[in-house]
Amino acid sequence: MRLTLDALAVLDAIARKGSFAAAAEELYRVPSAITYTINKLEQDLKVDLFDRSGHRARLTSAGEKLLQDGRHLLRAAQDLESRVKRVATGWEAELTLAVDDLIPLAKIYPLISDFYAGNAGTQLHITTEVLGGSWDALATGRADLAIGASGEGPPGGGYAIRLLGDMEFVFVVPPGHPLASATHPLTSEDIFQYRAIASADSSRNLPPRTSYLLSGQDVLTVPGMRAKLEAHRLGLGVGFVPRTLAEEDLAAGRLIIKEVACTAPTPRLFIAWRAAHTGKALAWFLERLNDESLLARLIAK
Repeated sequence: MRLTLDALAVLDAIARKGSFAAAAEELYRVPSAITYTINKLEQDLKVDLFDRSGHRARLTSAGEKLLQDGRHLLRAAQDLESRVKRVATGWEAELTLAVDDLIPLAKIYPLISDFYAGNAGTQLHITTEVLGGSWDALATGRADLAIGASGEGPPGGGYAIRLLGDMEFVFVVPPGHPLASATHPLTSEDIFQYRAIASADSSRNLPPRTSYLLSGQDVLTVPGMRAKLEAHRLGLGVGFVPRTLAEEDLAAGRLIIKEVACTAPTPRLFIAWRAAHTGKALAWFLERLNDESLLARLIAK
């Protein structure tokens, strides 16, 4: 390896300070050491990094390219050093959050912004999961924290839970659908005649879950709740959706709530995390997610 971080740091200092002498002063070295570093780098790479034909050395096009890309490497090295130090003090290098698609990510981003404001150095990774996907992510180690995991977790434990709240679902059809004109509570026989729209479970290892489907009913399966709402708006099928996510469509008349004879689902959502995880970043999120007003906002419209 002919390139070193030290040589890149010298090149960066020369470019920022405007001269070899000024770079030497910033780096607490003698000017001859700076000159030697650059000369050796040019010899190793077999390129001229500076045009020395004028009164003042200027970067060549090759030098400009090395400086530009080298600064990315320097920042990456500094970030790595910072993360290593954070890990040594109990902050995770990375934390993965699995967010159920019943909760809009826009409601999670203010929490993420507050975390970044603390300069913890932990890299965050957010995934969107559907139905049992959040539990699957925890059980298989794909996630450290699940926000909005629905229903019961898988057997075997290894995780801790905290109640987030209940989410109200309503049965919807578009205005032009045959069921829109029904004046009585819809029975299972009424609903069975029409295609259901279902969200696909994002589990990779746990058995996939289905929700509120009648045995033998025709089903259109879509990637998640936003796609499910769009399919409902287009009249491709019927089914239950969260009232909070459908509010705009209901207010605009794009969807209509129909009363059903069966009991409407009200899934219970949880905050869940891997019990063996003891890092400070996870602890920070768990502390914030203990705020009842914040939890209420996550499942409110």
